[in-house]
Amino acid sequence: MGRPLPRLFACLAASAILCGPAGAQALLEPPFGLKWGDSPEKLISWASRHSLNVNISLPGKQPALHVVGVSPEAGFLPGSPASSVEGRFLHGRLYEVTVHYRQPDADANRVENDFSKLRKELVAEYGELTANLRDRSVKDQFATRTLSYHREPVKGLLLLLAYTEVEDLLRKKRGAEFSLIYRNDNFRLELEKKQAPAHADPGR
Repeated sequence: MGRPLPRLFACLAASAILCGPAGAQALLEPPFGLKWGDSPEKLISWASRHSLNVNISLPGKQPALHVVGVSPEAGFLPGSPASSVEGRFLHGRLYEVTVHYRQPDADANRVENDFSKLRKELVAEYGELTANLRDRSVKDQFATRTLSYHREPVKGLLLLLAYTEVEDLLRKKRGAEFSLIYRNDNFRLELEKKQAPAHADPGR
């Protein structure tokens, strides 16, 4: 297609389902054997064992943030239909994982069916997902359709499933992709609090 598919990262203000604190984080563990608080080395070691490509990003304006992306040379991640995974680490600790499902040569209908299948699997595991975005826009002969659903099994633990489809209206071609985001805002806030500089003593 003439224009790359945009990535969809939605910011949500969701109502939480209140649960007790015991075992709360275990209700939404990240995939591929990762755990909240892991170091980047764990994801990099996993990639090395499977001969996967690793891309490390260090945003200049966010020196405490490291983003580690892992993808195969071709095809999919080991034991998964996903095409890549991205871990976000604050002060060296994992707080967010995004799994991307991209098949450049796949028909958009097939991708949408895969998206629907994954949504049903997530509902079976975590409970009903809430639809928070349904949108379609047209610009410069391209129609973009976006869908997203979320689940917050415990306040601060967020699961977001987002689908994006782009249609070239002139050439009558469609492409689609989707992503699944696991985010632990509780842990992120805890890291930010621990690393915040201490206030200077006003008596000095």
